Amino acid sequence: MGFNITEKFLDFALLGAEWVMWVLVVLSLISVYVMVERLLYFGAATKADADVRRKLFEALGDDDLDAAAKLTRDTTGPGASIIGEMVAVASKGKAALQAAMSSGHSEEKLRLDRNLSFLGTVGANAPFIGLFGTVLGIIQAFNELGKSGIKPGGEQSAAVMGGISEALVATAVGLLVAIPAVTVYNVYQRRVKRTLAHADSLATSAFAIILEKQGLSDKPQED
Repeated sequence: MGFNITEKFLDFALLGAEWVMWVLVVLSLISVYVMVERLLYFGAATKADADVRRKLFEALGDDDLDAAAKLTRDTTGPGASIIGEMVAVASKGKAALQAAMSSGHSEEKLRLDRNLSFLGTVGANAPFIGLFGTVLGIIQAFNELGKSGIKPGGEQSAAVMGGISEALVATAVGLLVAIPAVTVYNVYQRRVKRTLAHADSLATSAFAIILEKQGLSDKPQED
């Protein structure tokens, strides 16, 4: 007897759609966790920058880089974090400040984007996972009909139709998981852009203050 790949796939298909439903349930729970965690993170990041903004500008205005550095270490705001990177290289000239601001922006974007790709992936693929479960359920239902040896019609046919209707639930659940994930992903992408815009505005203002107070615009870079 040789290896029959069709029979092997049929054996797998006859496992039914229930395990696919559990996969969708797990993906849904993880998605909800990511949604809540990111919402709290965005709120905390925005509040942190708003709370430290005045004190940070006062410290920079007084040319007190040590105080400014301490403020940036004690907060989780993205704008303050970028300024912290700039303060650390303030003595190395304008180009170093610009490089620090650019790298700080990239790092904060990575922090803000964390786990959002999961929502995008779930939103794009959950309908296909649900459809896969439906196909498995239909295969299982028709296999039972074939084994019964009864022509379509009667109790056996009604049972098969019931099995197919249950299998279609997998597609509905896939859509139910995907729609919120896609919606929240798009909303959070806009939130990331808005938060970064505010952070960049804060960092740009700090950049101008540092240049004015220390005269770094014409100061040569140090190795």
